[in-house]
Amino acid sequence: MEKIVECVPNFSEGRDPEVFKALSDAVSAVPDVLLLDVDPDPSYNRVVVTFVGSPEAVVEAAYRATKVASEKIDMRKHKGGHPRFGAIDVCPFVPVKGLGTTECAELARQYGARVGELGLPVYLYEAAASTPQRKNLAKVRSGEYEGLAEKIVKPEWKPDFGPAEFVPHFGAVASSSRFFLVAYNVNLATTDLEKAQIVAEKVRQMGGPVRDEQGRIVKRDGKKVRRKGKLRMVKAMGVSVEPEDRAPFCQISMNLTNYLISPPHVAFEEVRYEAAKLGIQVTGSEVVGLIPLEPMLMAAEYYLAEEGDRPENPTERELVDMACAGLGLSDYNPFDPDAKIIERRIAGAGWK
Repeated sequence: MEKIVECVPNFSEGRDPEVFKALSDAVSAVPDVLLLDVDPDPSYNRVVVTFVGSPEAVVEAAYRATKVASEKIDMRKHKGGHPRFGAIDVCPFVPVKGLGTTECAELARQYGARVGELGLPVYLYEAAASTPQRKNLAKVRSGEYEGLAEKIVKPEWKPDFGPAEFVPHFGAVASSSRFFLVAYNVNLATTDLEKAQIVAEKVRQMGGPVRDEQGRIVKRDGKKVRRKGKLRMVKAMGVSVEPEDRAPFCQISMNLTNYLISPPHVAFEEVRYEAAKLGIQVTGSEVVGLIPLEPMLMAAEYYLAEEGDRPENPTERELVDMACAGLGLSDYNPFDPDAKIIERRIAGAGWK
């Protein structure tokens, strides 16, 4: 296949297997599309679906999945630990082979136009944004579903496609083209959400308020004093996780929007450093959805250098295993490299 696009829609349902199956079936039914991963999270009440294919086929699959979401997911009943404003919350298109961000931005527009014809509101963000105000997804999604009815009728927040009116059962969807985003969570041995949020503020690019030694927010002239965070191209927040099969804990939930600038191992080590200052231990991490091979090899090189005892001519598989061990990727859920690394999934299906 000359051109391959990845699509990673996030749906606001993380607990109902029937919904997961309906979404998967809708995607898999499209010719020239390969379903790579369905990754639900009950605590976030969110499922990340990952698939690849030709540009036209991927747009068709995303459209069909959106129709399923509008029929199967009712936002009036949704509660979860992750920011969201729609049944299909975000739908990004990612260049994999033979095309770039500009072409994928056009795919986002094609998708948005078709979804808008269903009477569903669509916003474009990042590379596909129609105005500078809409480049940042956090601004587009601010207020979340609960604030959408008031926000959507404002002229400056008129959707790019679909009606400028609140659709209660659906909400809205944001679509774009972007560099490969790594959804990455670091696990903390604590249930103290306030401390987890402090760690997130320290590492994410946008930073957070300055705090004193007692953790209180510092103000000057009645306004919060803010400082930038350590890591560029990183969005992060502290969240509580309450699994059914283990004790509750907190995570630093991150989007690494450019792993060449801030790769997983750098994010992991910075979280570990900031958490340790608060007396909190990091137990491991997890990748949500898929990850490219390159940042895994970057992590392996880092941990090899740290150990100082480099094996002679390590194989790719050995390097991946070193990255998994260094990052603690199987702490929460088992990490299967053949299932989670996108190049391996594509090769395993016989695609080139």
